[in-house]
Amino acid sequence: MKTGLAGWVFAAPALLIIGVFFFLPVLAAFAVSLTDFDLYALADLRNLRFVGLENYAHLLNSREFWRALGNTSYFVVVGVPLSLAASLVAALLVNSRLTRLPGLFRTALFAPVVATLVAVALVWRYLLHTRYGLINWALAAIGVHTIDWLGDPHWAMPAIILFAVWKNFGYNMIIFVAALQSIPADLYEAARLDGASLWQEFTRVTLPMLRPTLLLVTILTVAGYFQLFAEPYVMTEGGPLQSTVSVLYLMYDQGFKWWNLGSASAIAFLLFLMVLGITMLEVRLVGRRDEA
Repeated sequence: MKTGLAGWVFAAPALLIIGVFFFLPVLAAFAVSLTDFDLYALADLRNLRFVGLENYAHLLNSREFWRALGNTSYFVVVGVPLSLAASLVAALLVNSRLTRLPGLFRTALFAPVVATLVAVALVWRYLLHTRYGLINWALAAIGVHTIDWLGDPHWAMPAIILFAVWKNFGYNMIIFVAALQSIPADLYEAARLDGASLWQEFTRVTLPMLRPTLLLVTILTVAGYFQLFAEPYVMTEGGPLQSTVSVLYLMYDQGFKWWNLGSASAIAFLLFLMVLGITMLEVRLVGRRDEA
């Protein structure tokens, strides 16, 4: 009894901080999502009206919301596999016995993660420039016509995906490197004695041992990519033709451009429910695979 009380006493400060700075704001935001909180209510709370689920119903019938959800889904479906593949390949190369100065490569590949997003996004805007960008210059050198990366609705989102993968893959790479170093070397020695090729070692030893880490990294990456905002905000401002407006960008517009704070809060909770549902689905699918 005394041990349990002592545990609660030690945990109380952390629980208090979490409650004040996390749970209370979340509950307040949910309450706001059930109202028509706007600029008029911000000036005088007597203008605030309770509307129930009207904000949610309006969003689900809004073409703008579904367009933003489609853009975000496109970003997630294409960007997450590319990011995971780049992270895993980089981790395998850094962790290879043939790699010299692995610490230097880990630092260099992780550097984009800690770089300021706005600063590197501005650099990428110049790299993707239609006339003077280095990327179009390289494409022209091999005979490919100039691409208006940030001005063409068909190419704007792929350009943002390319930038996001470059910016974020180093974080997952570090996690994969740690997981690779925890795999017992005896497994690889046994596989070589059985005559396994490098590909067979990867598919029969490395991937099965990385499955828990792969699940964790996938969940973190999906949750992070659903929160797409800074990249289109800096690089395209949601254009061209709303082709890069994400769910979070729409929430920003509703909340801080049009001051529809009730609608913005509803968007936040819809995004939370989507990420939660996808996470639960991923965990269930992996659990069924393990049972099989």
